[in-house]
Amino acid sequence: MPVLTVLCLALVTPLLATPAAADAGVLRAQKRLNALHCDAGPADGRLGSHTRSAIIRFQSRHWLSQSGVLGPTTRRALYSAKAHRCDLRPVPTSSGSGRRIVISQRQNWIWLIGSSGQVVAQAGIVDNPAVLRKGTWRTGSYCGRPARVVLNQSGSVWMDNFVRFAPCGIGFHRIPRYKSTGRQMHADYFLGTNLAGDSHGCVRLSRAMAFKLWDFTAGRRTTVRVM
Repeated sequence: MPVLTVLCLALVTPLLATPAAADAGVLRAQKRLNALHCDAGPADGRLGSHTRSAIIRFQSRHWLSQSGVLGPTTRRALYSAKAHRCDLRPVPTSSGSGRRIVISQRQNWIWLIGSSGQVVAQAGIVDNPAVLRKGTWRTGSYCGRPARVVLNQSGSVWMDNFVRFAPCGIGFHRIPRYKSTGRQMHADYFLGTNLAGDSHGCVRLSRAMAFKLWDFTAGRRTTVRVM
């Protein structure tokens, strides 16, 4: 039977893109962001939520203020020959050693790191720093609740591939899906940003990353470092 976990569900206010005329500067930025694997969506010259999400991922990758605005500082960094890809990020140096999961709340990012220090996978997340405290945790059962639930539920949504790692209901899972339609609460492109609003404490992942983390933590308690 699915386990009820109410802590992780957050209401997300839909972000409605306002129609706007195509802009040459935005079009150029979209092409550059996509070339850097920041996922700006279709290059149409319109600054919608998809493109704003890409700008924030770029800003977080380059330790800039995460405004989602193409200001002068962001533009200079974006068109610099030294600009970095958004989807490949160095593991924080103070995250420890050995096999572990590392979360950067400032970057809204997660790394799965193997026993020899290799990055097995990395991706954007949505979490809630006000609930999930910085520190070291371990995957497993807390407060009498199971460590892993294939199809967890909270109210009107499913939370696939739920892996618990902190008391009592905090865990990793796929972006919540509405039971009535099966559709996700928000699009994948909001991961790695705060545009979709905070979760209630859990760490939201894409479907692909949720499967990877599920496999990565199978059969063992895994250290989780929140930074």
